[in-house]
Amino acid sequence: MLDIAFNKGKFDSKEGMCMSVITIEGPLAAGKTSLTELLSGRLQSQPFYEPVSDNPVLPLFYEGNKAVAAGKWQTNPYAFLLQIFFLNRRFKMIKQAFKDDKNVLDRSIYTDELFCKMNYERGNMTKIEWETYRDLLANMLEELPNAAHKKAPDLMVMINISYPTLIKRIKLRGREYELPEQDPSLEDYYHDLLQRYEAFVDTYAESPMLILDGDRYDFVNSTADRKEILRQIYTKMYHLNRLNKDEWQHLVKEETY
Repeated sequence: MLDIAFNKGKFDSKEGMCMSVITIEGPLAAGKTSLTELLSGRLQSQPFYEPVSDNPVLPLFYEGNKAVAAGKWQTNPYAFLLQIFFLNRRFKMIKQAFKDDKNVLDRSIYTDELFCKMNYERGNMTKIEWETYRDLLANMLEELPNAAHKKAPDLMVMINISYPTLIKRIKLRGREYELPEQDPSLEDYYHDLLQRYEAFVDTYAESPMLILDGDRYDFVNSTADRKEILRQIYTKMYHLNRLNKDEWQHLVKEETY
């Protein structure tokens, strides 16, 4: 577990901590869940996690990909189901988080289309499934301001990682169905995913974005890297007026020692 508690207790300012919703983004194994846990603890806000551990479709999806790569199936029958599962859970999570207006979310709804389009273009999903998903997502995004009082987070934190870092961290977390050794087609899948994330970063315009170097900073295992990453996030929040000067100085000071 990460050390997420304040060293000197809760920060008591006259105005209270500035309200903000932050989403943590990045490719597979970038460290989104760890950073969500860490940052929500520092900001004394509620974390909202991506449904992975209790996702019954995910292992089936990886098996389906193997069957498609082996030529046994034309498309992956679990690809559309997986995307709908994630989208439904994420929409519910976002509605809860945005209502409080002071939370940290593990992944945003904006990269959902990236994964779905990837599955379609890689032959894991039919055109009808892709078009149905895209229309559903558009309708949900249109309704998001009514359901949650805002459409986008106040800040998106993007963790960039390279392929070697992705593979290293996949091995560390020990999910066998994610390993290229178990399914050689995953190597190409992961390279494709990283390229699509690069394109997403270049085109995303729904909210301010802070890009973190996930290759350089191992904020899970290195205390020094963890402090540096947090200082970068606090400073970005301060420049966006999501932290006042006293709050920013207090948080940065906590990461200095």
